[in-house]
Amino acid sequence: MTKPRYLRLADTLSAAIREGRLAPGTKLPTHRAFAEQCNVALATATRIYKELERRGEVIGEAGRGTFVRDPGLPPTLGVHQTESDGLVDLVFNMPGDAGDAEILRAGLRRLSSAGDLEAMLRYQPHGGRAHERRIIAESLTPALGTVAPDNLLITSGGQHGLATIAFGLFDRGEAIATDTLTYPGFKSVAALQGLDLFPVEGAGGVMNPDALDRQCRARRLRAVYLMPTVHNPLGSVMDGATRGRIVEVARKHDLLIIEDAAYAFLEHDPPPSFLERAPERTIHVGSFSKSLATGLRLGYLVAPPRHIHRLLEAIRATTWNAPALISGLVTGWIEDGTLAGSEDSRRQDGAERQRLCHAILGDLTLTAHPNAGFAWVWLEKGRRAEPIVVALKERGISASGAEPFATTTAVPQALRLAFGGIPGAELRGVFETVRLAIENTVD
Repeated sequence: MTKPRYLRLADTLSAAIREGRLAPGTKLPTHRAFAEQCNVALATATRIYKELERRGEVIGEAGRGTFVRDPGLPPTLGVHQTESDGLVDLVFNMPGDAGDAEILRAGLRRLSSAGDLEAMLRYQPHGGRAHERRIIAESLTPALGTVAPDNLLITSGGQHGLATIAFGLFDRGEAIATDTLTYPGFKSVAALQGLDLFPVEGAGGVMNPDALDRQCRARRLRAVYLMPTVHNPLGSVMDGATRGRIVEVARKHDLLIIEDAAYAFLEHDPPPSFLERAPERTIHVGSFSKSLATGLRLGYLVAPPRHIHRLLEAIRATTWNAPALISGLVTGWIEDGTLAGSEDSRRQDGAERQRLCHAILGDLTLTAHPNAGFAWVWLEKGRRAEPIVVALKERGISASGAEPFATTTAVPQALRLAFGGIPGAELRGVFETVRLAIENTVD
């Protein structure tokens, strides 16, 4: 059967994009101009462009036109993995907003009109430019107490911060305590550096200090890795008393505390951080990816002075320095209030998404932070995650089980749903599909 002409024309453009004849960023003709070039009706041209948008190959920007996407990147607002055949992606949490592109344009205009623009084209200090370290340090004071700029290093994202810690401060074969469910990115870094991770029991993402003490008495541990404020994947916030007990155990056994605060901005009023409670042994890791945009790879470390030299050497060996263009953008957004506005927007958006998630999936066993764009679904006894993940894939949705997060040999049966980047208009349908897959999948 012959395809309709609009699909044949869309296929022709798709082939040109895939083969590189239409490069990423190329502006396509207006709908009217395209209609005239191809001798089709204006409505047909519009239909072709909509088909290309559906395939994730172009993006229409209001007032600017239609542009070819980079095929290696997921669409801005949909979290559809191109490598997963266009599946709706509930694996990676990529929050975004329709106004983010305009914020970027305004930031770039501000930078372009600044003074020593040429300085951004040169090598930078390994730990970041002094005035930008000061801006970030001062912005952290309300949450972390006074942060000395000399103790803060700028990194190329939170993941790079974790890698910097692993490569700079640990030797192959050393051991680190973690939650039984933890951030997969830290597992990857530890595996690359040959570090052993030992799971410590807890409840709902909150580590049990007594269990940590038992692990320390059973083996030599160098550090403990924690996400105390908005745990990933469970969204929990560790209470102040438990933080205090963990500090006691860390001092007793001389542990470093690696405090990952990637999602901490989602919590309005957290207890005092480990950095504030035990600054002599805490390395605090932060990032702007979740609060601003995942493509802006900028983060920071705050560490005791005795560790700064080795951390600087690790930055030097991996990236030399964080890109000055990105650090200039982000610190400008800190100063003009854009970051604070973005964090507030992410919290509000996450809360709305959680309400919808609980409205549709609430009779399942859910664990989540009320402002987060992700949730953990515990499956009933006897149910397995793998068949449900397969069933979701058949329905056009990519989801994850517990294995990437687990540090125990026995992996719990659960689903992790990351929905921070799914367009709002699609979210109800996605949750309903997840529910149907869970209810109807038989092992």
